[in-house]
Amino acid sequence: MTAPQWRMPAEFAPQRRVWMAWPSSGYVLGENPQEAEETRTAWAAVANAIAEYEELVMVIDPEARDIARRYLSESIMTIEEPLNDAWMRDFGPTFVLGADGELGAVDWRFNGWGAQEWARWDRDELIGAAVAGHADATLITSPLVNEGGGINVDGKGTVLATLAVQLDPGRNPGITTAEVEAEFARTIGATKTIWVPRGLYRDAMPPGTRGHIDIVATFTESGHVVVHDQPDPAHPDHEIMREITAILERSTDATGAPLDVVRLAGPTVLKDDEDEFVDYSYINHVVINGAVIIPAFGDPRDEEAAALLADLYPGREMRLVESRPIFRQGGGIHCITQQEPLSGADGVGGVAGG
Repeated sequence: MTAPQWRMPAEFAPQRRVWMAWPSSGYVLGENPQEAEETRTAWAAVANAIAEYEELVMVIDPEARDIARRYLSESIMTIEEPLNDAWMRDFGPTFVLGADGELGAVDWRFNGWGAQEWARWDRDELIGAAVAGHADATLITSPLVNEGGGINVDGKGTVLATLAVQLDPGRNPGITTAEVEAEFARTIGATKTIWVPRGLYRDAMPPGTRGHIDIVATFTESGHVVVHDQPDPAHPDHEIMREITAILERSTDATGAPLDVVRLAGPTVLKDDEDEFVDYSYINHVVINGAVIIPAFGDPRDEEAAALLADLYPGREMRLVESRPIFRQGGGIHCITQQEPLSGADGVGGVAGG
């Protein structure tokens, strides 16, 4: 039988569930007990908010089982797997659908965002296949070092990506854009890749990803591409985003239509308590059934961002969740979640082994 043509649905397509991983060790818990408490509280706030709308499965390191349960809603299902870290978007699988509705899971190679010195990934590199098994999805193994935060799709054949990620010598030495695009076509059904050169300034520094797209731009339900905007020229992202936005504004999607770009201003705060430029961005939200979970920063622009996103995701509730502890550790709400789309098998059972 001919293998199905896999396609990654847009993130705003109907979902079966959302997957997350619990922060249990290492740098992600911060430098002291107070930061660890803040991290756990922030992760749990995202998980508990999502669980109000749809099923959520939390992967937990066995050693963190008792701690995690103190923070999580009783409705959240848990699965135990050894973990290094907690960024499910990146080391978890990318879910896709076959032509017949079959659920597939792309298991990208994961090497700690380009084998960065601060990262550990001996456990996390196994999570993609493990989650695929628990979800009863067909495993699609990819030789490409990539992370879920490094791509964003419109569900119609277009994918956004950054040259600094997929062509990173620490990830895929010597690879060409044509080779990456061929693998995108095979695994997620992308027929058009729109490349931008890099990501945000702070994301290029430890513990960053060296350029993920999911803090820069995303396709939305209204048909727009919403991009991070840094209005203040004192922040290096002002120039970075001016270049990236110009690229997107002159790009076309897989159908040949020009992108309809909308700018979303980031928070007014420019630096953190250590006088380092922040990469706070409302782009790093997650879309779920009936709602959008949006990062909040205790900033005057939080409500403005929610209002703009409400227009881009009509009919969904906007939920702001405090996210500064997550961003402090190198990511955001989108980075800690991974959606599983509805498939042809939905309605016949739950998580395998759950």
